[in-house]
Amino acid sequence: MIDMNTSQIALRLFYERKWVKWVKVSIDILSLQIALVFVWMVCSYFSDWFQLELSAQTYWDLSIALLLIPLTYWLMKLYPGYGLATVERFRRRVRATFIFFVGFISWDFLVNCSGRSMAIILLTFMFALILPPIFQYLGRRLLLYFDCWGMPVIILGAGKTGEQLVRNLISDKNLGLRPIAVLDDDESRWGESIVDVPIVGGFSKASEFNTTVTCAFLAIPGAGRCRIAELVRNLPFSSVVIIPDLSGIQSLWVEVRDLDGVVGLELKKKLLQRSNWYFKRFMDYFIGLPLFILSIPVYVLAALWIVIVSPGNPFYCQVREGVNGIKFKVWKLRTMYPQADKLLNEYLESNPAAKTEWNTYFKLKNDPRIIRGIGSILRKTSLDELPQLWNVLKGEMSLVGPRPFPHYHLERFDEDFRCLRRSVLPGMTGLWQVSARSDGDLQVQESLDTYYIRNWSIWLDVYLLGRTFAVVLSGKGAY
Repeated sequence: MIDMNTSQIALRLFYERKWVKWVKVSIDILSLQIALVFVWMVCSYFSDWFQLELSAQTYWDLSIALLLIPLTYWLMKLYPGYGLATVERFRRRVRATFIFFVGFISWDFLVNCSGRSMAIILLTFMFALILPPIFQYLGRRLLLYFDCWGMPVIILGAGKTGEQLVRNLISDKNLGLRPIAVLDDDESRWGESIVDVPIVGGFSKASEFNTTVTCAFLAIPGAGRCRIAELVRNLPFSSVVIIPDLSGIQSLWVEVRDLDGVVGLELKKKLLQRSNWYFKRFMDYFIGLPLFILSIPVYVLAALWIVIVSPGNPFYCQVREGVNGIKFKVWKLRTMYPQADKLLNEYLESNPAAKTEWNTYFKLKNDPRIIRGIGSILRKTSLDELPQLWNVLKGEMSLVGPRPFPHYHLERFDEDFRCLRRSVLPGMTGLWQVSARSDGDLQVQESLDTYYIRNWSIWLDVYLLGRTFAVVLSGKGAY
C-alpha cells in the first residue's frame, strides 16, 4: 500500500511550467525576425542580377506583420502544444503560416495598394515556413534536457491498455504528456509501478490530483459504457481522454463525429483517395527528377572509386517485391566485394555473436562484405541508395514508403503484414529509416512500417523527407 499522499507524489515527480508557452512564443518571434534577416541577405546578394530591393520601409512593415503570425499559431493551439504528434504540429504550422500570408497578400494588394514585390513576400513566406519549426525543435530539445517540457497526466487503468499507454507516453517525450500516477481498483496492483510510474490506489483517489493535473486518460476499454460514463462525469479534470480498445487501426487523421448524440470516429484512409495518390506521385517527380540530375556527378565519382578498389560492375541490382506484389529491380551503387554471400556465410559460421546479430537485424556492424573506404562511406551516408531515384522516376518506388526488403528478409514477417506492405509503393526512405535504421529489429520494422501505411498523409511524407536529411548527415544507425 502507498502511505504518502498521492498529491505529494505528483508534485515531486513533475509539474507543468506555465511559462513554457511564453518561451515558445518568444522562440517563434525571434525565428521569424531572423527569417526576415535572411530575406534581406538574399535580396542584398542577388540585387545585381534580379530586381530584389528590400527598402527600409518594407523591412519595417514586414517585421511588424510577422509579429502577428504567432497569433495564428496560438489559434491553432500550438502553445504549448502538448499532446500533438510531430506531424500534426508541423501540419498546423504550415496551415497557419499559409493562411497568414494569404491574408497579408490580399490586404497588401486590395487595401493597402503598396505594390510590394511579390518575390520578397514569397521569400519571406519560404523562410517563415522553414526557420520556426527548426528553432522550435531546438527549443523543445533544450526544454527536455532541463526537464521542463510537458504537463502531468494520470492514467486510470493498469491493465494491458493502460500499461501500453504509459509506455508510449514515456517513450515519446515530444508529446509532452508526462504520466505521474496510475489508478486502478485492483488492490493487488497497488504499490506496483509501470515503467517507474506508481500505481497509487483506486479510482477514488483521482480527486487528490485535481490541483496539479488537468488531464486524465481513461484506459479501461472493458469497463462498460455505464462505468466509463460515470467516471467521466465525476472526474475533477478539465480534460478527459477515453482510450478505446482499437489497436490495429490508424491513429492519425481521425475525427470525432456527433451523430445525433452518438459518438462516431471517422477514419480517413488517405492513400485510398486518388487525389492524394496523384499528389504523392507528383511530389516524387517534382523532387526526384532534380535530385536525380544533381546526383549524376556523385554516381560517376563513386563508380570510378569502386572500380579502382574492387574491379567489376560498380552498380548492383536485386529483385524486390513492390506494390501489388509486382517484382522489380532495385538499383544501388555496389558497396560489397564480389562473392559477398560466401564471405558472409564463412564469417557467420565462425562468429556466433555475429550470427545472432544477423538473425535479429539482418545487418552487421562489422560486415566483412563491405568494400573498405568507399563502401563504408556510401553506406554510412546512404549515398549507395541514390540510383533508386531511377526506380522512383519509373514509378516502381516512391521517395517515401516502406523499404523494399530482400526476399529472405520478407520471409520473417507474417502474411498479413506482407499484404499490407504490398498495398503501397515501397520507398527510398521511410519512418523506419529516420527512427531506427539498422538499429531496429523485425518487430520495430513491422511496427513503424504499419504505422506509416495506416497513417499516411502528404504532411507525414514531407516530415519524413526533412528528417531523412538530418539522419543521413548524422549517420546514426547506418552501417
